[in-house]
Amino acid sequence: MDQYSRMVSYLKVLLPLAALMLLSTLFLISRGADTEAVIPFADREIEERMRGQQVTGPFFSGSTAQGDEIWVTATKARAGADSPMLATDLSAEIRMAAGGRLTLRSDRGTVQPDQDLARFIGNVEITTADGMQIQTEALKTHLSGLRAESPGDVRARSDFGDLTAGRLEISSKTQGGPVHLLFTKGVKLVYDPKKLER
Repeated sequence: MDQYSRMVSYLKVLLPLAALMLLSTLFLISRGADTEAVIPFADREIEERMRGQQVTGPFFSGSTAQGDEIWVTATKARAGADSPMLATDLSAEIRMAAGGRLTLRSDRGTVQPDQDLARFIGNVEITTADGMQIQTEALKTHLSGLRAESPGDVRARSDFGDLTAGRLEISSKTQGGPVHLLFTKGVKLVYDPKKLER
């Protein structure tokens, strides 16, 4: 047997032994497992979750009979026994079949699919496709079609100026037609032609 063959036969034995020694040292030196692991939730958060059923990141999507697409999302939602689903950071996006988009956001809200209703409550923001931004405190919307109404005061900013009104209605006059924003009850428009020039 020559020297090369002898060295290979020694290494066949020595290398696996060295690997076993390294592995055994890893297991001997490694720390013991922490059997009392802490759950990554605060006690208050656990109590809140135990109080009622809660869904994180709920998502609802659908389309109207006219082909408009509707997406409704929230940070979290909680369902009560005899009450509608309560949602936090409620937002919706409506993409019209005829073109255009409408987005809605609020601090909280309720969703009642059985009654075809979604209510946006607290710091409601409505943004239209042409950039008009409308703010109000409450907005009642229908899930199956483009119908919404704000029972209280609204403030709007647009390219042509600022507008305030006591009520807002969002609807489509004809099936599949364009969406109309109807401001009523003491409408006041401050027209600013400089905004249109920009």
